[in-house]
Amino acid sequence: MDGRILVTGAAGLAGSHLVRRLHAGGRSVRALVRPRGDLARLEGLPVEIVEADVRDAVAVARAMRGVEIVVHAAASFRREGVARSEFTEVNRDAVGVVIRAARGADVRRVVHVSTVGVHGAVKRPPADENAPLEPGDAYQRSKLEGEIVAREEFAKGGMQGVIVRPVGVYGPGDTRFLKMFRLVARGRFVLFGGGRVLYHLTYVEDLAAGLELAALHPAAAGETFILGGPEFVTLETFARLVADAVGARPPRLKLPVWPLTIAGAACEAICRPLGIEPPIYRRRVDFFRKDRAFSIEKARRLLGYSPTVSLADGLRRTADWYRSRNLL
Repeated sequence: MDGRILVTGAAGLAGSHLVRRLHAGGRSVRALVRPRGDLARLEGLPVEIVEADVRDAVAVARAMRGVEIVVHAAASFRREGVARSEFTEVNRDAVGVVIRAARGADVRRVVHVSTVGVHGAVKRPPADENAPLEPGDAYQRSKLEGEIVAREEFAKGGMQGVIVRPVGVYGPGDTRFLKMFRLVARGRFVLFGGGRVLYHLTYVEDLAAGLELAALHPAAAGETFILGGPEFVTLETFARLVADAVGARPPRLKLPVWPLTIAGAACEAICRPLGIEPPIYRRRVDFFRKDRAFSIEKARRLLGYSPTVSLADGLRRTADWYRSRNLL
């Protein structure tokens, strides 16, 4: 039996799919989950589950015992209302905790899961791993800081280090795009800005395959990889594919984006001092304004990464999952 693989953030969307994939491939897996977290995505999997906060050096060191490879996928994700201190503690400081514990346990390889968000707005799409690092918000900055910590720790030696930057993840089990699916299904989705910006996603099973390669492929050691789906499209095409998936007419209403940008800034200025979540904020408006298109050629060339789920197929599968749970 090959050496045990520890996956942090194993109860999350990407982490749980990776755990399933590794287990199906005959690997011994230890799933690290946060204390009292939701384990629904791991239900029925005969893998070892360990509860530990990735900020707890003692608990993390204990979880590393007998581990050969670590995939550090735990993170505090971008959502309204999360304190910046949590981003810093989980996305930056805990990276050092995990890697130092791995070194102390003689782990052979650590894969640190970052995000393409560290590149910020893509000025010359598609962006590759060498594109400028210009994070645009607190979440993205914390992920870049996490990468810096990872590189500093990897430079100390004693293990192989890999950094992976996934493009936005979607698929069954994820509800971040549910609002868009509902608006499209009801004929209420508006293409602010005309829908010309580029959009790139990663189907969760393709991401799990890429993370497995990052963990096991000899050529991954010491490298940074962007992992994304096989294609990127304009937002207008994306919306049309969502319409196809839900059986609705494609959105046709196009409006300028600048009034939405102003409204988002105004809502933030009024609501946040009062402790109210803004109904519109600038980060959501970025969905209509900023290009998100990336190159996965390095991962293809060095790792043989080959995403197989087209955007159209992935969106259909996602819509089917929403329907199966009466969400649409």
